[in-house]
Amino acid sequence: MKEIKPYKQEDTSKREQVEQMFDSIAPRYDLLNRLLSMGIDQSWRKKAIASLKEVQPEYILDVATGTADLAIAALKINPIHVTGVDISSKMLAIGATKIEKKNLSNKISLIQADSSNLPFADNKFDAITVAFGVRNFEFLQKGIDEIHRVTKKGGKIAILEFSKPKSFPFKQIYYFYFNFILPAWGRIISKSQTAYTYLPESVEHFPEGNEFAKYLSNSGFTQINIKPLTFGICTLYTGIK
Repeated sequence: MKEIKPYKQEDTSKREQVEQMFDSIAPRYDLLNRLLSMGIDQSWRKKAIASLKEVQPEYILDVATGTADLAIAALKINPIHVTGVDISSKMLAIGATKIEKKNLSNKISLIQADSSNLPFADNKFDAITVAFGVRNFEFLQKGIDEIHRVTKKGGKIAILEFSKPKSFPFKQIYYFYFNFILPAWGRIISKSQTAYTYLPESVEHFPEGNEFAKYLSNSGFTQINIKPLTFGICTLYTGIK
């Protein structure tokens, strides 16, 4: 898989660049998500959480939690506690403010951590979620291996990631929007010249569908299911340890 970095001109690691990028866009991240996805991202998160109901998870880990939208949504299935991890301290700060305003500090905790080195014991969580974060992992297989390590036997994962529509004419409409409209509006609103150019590039080179499922299988996940959402703009991947 080709490594795509946000700041091609800089000689730093992908992890450092992703952290820098998300720190820079954190104040406007939620607004951009709603505007650029036309609010559909919220329905995708609901589907991801609904897919976990069958295992009735008590302890959930949300990797690449960002501003904690998915961690908060996970409370719909009544876990005892949700832990969110992310490499961006500024994204986590915004997430913490949301959690405090909703009086959810006793239900959700946020920790700054890297996906390739999760600070948890083996077999700790009943379910693990990731929303639009796996393509930002510096080491994709290592990140998936870490997710597998901290998932309990019989536990379930739910991973949302952008994908590319295959059918005409949605494929063509999506391509134009994702490569021209989205980066332009993203630059204007976020004030970042990089983040919303990196987004379509990272999606273009991400190993989606069956190719990504191989990473899950290589880590030891079984019963892997691939569910395209909204004409294939997004895909929900689930699996069992």
